[in-house]
Amino acid sequence: MIRVIADWLERKWVNPAYAGWLLSALMVFFFGAATNTMVGWLYVISGILAALLLMAAILPVRSLRGLEIRRHRLRPISAGDCLTIELDIENRTNQPKTLLQVQDLLPFVLSPPQTAAIAHIQPHSSYKWIYDQPTQKRGIYRWSTLQLRTAAPLGLFWCRRRREAPATAIVYPQVLPLRTCPLIDDLGQDQSPKFKRDHQGIQNATEGLTRSLRPYRIGDPLRLIHWRTSARYGDLRVRELEIMAGGDDVVIALDTEWAWHPETFEQAVIAAASLYFHASRRQMNVKLWTAYTGLIQGHQVVLESLAGTGFGEPARNLPNLPLILLTQNSDRLNQLPPGSRWVFWPPEAGSGSLKQDFKGLEINGDRPLESQLQQPL
Repeated sequence: MIRVIADWLERKWVNPAYAGWLLSALMVFFFGAATNTMVGWLYVISGILAALLLMAAILPVRSLRGLEIRRHRLRPISAGDCLTIELDIENRTNQPKTLLQVQDLLPFVLSPPQTAAIAHIQPHSSYKWIYDQPTQKRGIYRWSTLQLRTAAPLGLFWCRRRREAPATAIVYPQVLPLRTCPLIDDLGQDQSPKFKRDHQGIQNATEGLTRSLRPYRIGDPLRLIHWRTSARYGDLRVRELEIMAGGDDVVIALDTEWAWHPETFEQAVIAAASLYFHASRRQMNVKLWTAYTGLIQGHQVVLESLAGTGFGEPARNLPNLPLILLTQNSDRLNQLPPGSRWVFWPPEAGSGSLKQDFKGLEINGDRPLESQLQQPL
């Protein structure tokens, strides 16, 4: 109860320090002695102590006025790197500010509050505070509150005030440096005959479509010349046909609908990011799918989505495309479209091996994830 009252006093007005309590007790003692003895100099001492305490209570409040805090934009980082946080504390008054304490109230999942002591800020100047905050886990962290605290100039009363400086820190998941990944590298080589026939039929149907017309170049087949357009423009125009490259398309699907084990889900997010960038380095048309975002594409978009994703999201049907499904739900493996593959995390250690029509990986939580993603299927 005492700590709650002291905290309330410090936030709303001022809270006496130990020296403040001691000086207040001396003032009461001298005032009581003066009342009993009617000695004038005791009244003078008690009055001086009362004036000193009043001044010591007013000055810390005034000392925190006129201070503005500006936070610099935070650069996105990957899990395991240090987040560089930079703030400017500006003194907009004509008086110097001394003996300040600044506390940045970071999210508790990221770090305890960070504190800095400032000895002096000149009038109409600023103090730059830069510190590095290590990160261990991916996520999107938001906070907005800083606290300014001082007991200057006499140190008898503490005063604390809040300032708003919104911040958003994006910590991307770790991307494993995969040298090879048979799960992606051999994609399309184990397609069923029916899927190959359907795929070939789609390809034959689309390859005859005209995508655009361009001027004739030496070596172009005569059968591609579009005679009607050539007659209209007065020079030869050649058709460019639509060519389907479905074998280079891959969808990384992270099953965020299922209730994962938290540590296992973090592994799955790392695996999804690593597979996406490995496929991108191989010049594949790769996309990411989650139950919340649907199909998305682009390095920054994918990283930000994986940084903020979580499990237990609203249900959404899997895309009807060949995909690589990352899941902890064995029932999902029976819903895969033709030509798909899977990465499965067993809900319990020592569970039996899966028997599926499609190739995939069953992840062992006791072994390094990087080596398992690079092992042959």
